[in-house]
Amino acid sequence: MDKNEKFLRKLSPKQRDVLQTLVEAILSGNTELLRITKLKGVDSYKVRKGDFRIVFHYGKDMAIIDRIIFRNESTYKNL
Repeated sequence: MDKNEKFLRKLSPKQRDVLQTLVEAILSGNTELLRITKLKGVDSYKVRKGDFRIVFHYGKDMAIIDRIIFRNESTYKNL
């Protein structure tokens, strides 16, 4: 089990559903309705939904989720 799966298991079912919808949209490439922001200094992007952040980058033909986290002081460190 990776960190993202472990994080999702700790959430309420409602929060988990919201994040799963966002992750599925990112992975499928259906991102027209998402507010995607490029992060400065790295080749990564973020999607914000409330206190959650999904940080990802694009591989060869698909998006790769790097982190799913709550927003805090160290959210974007060590990318």
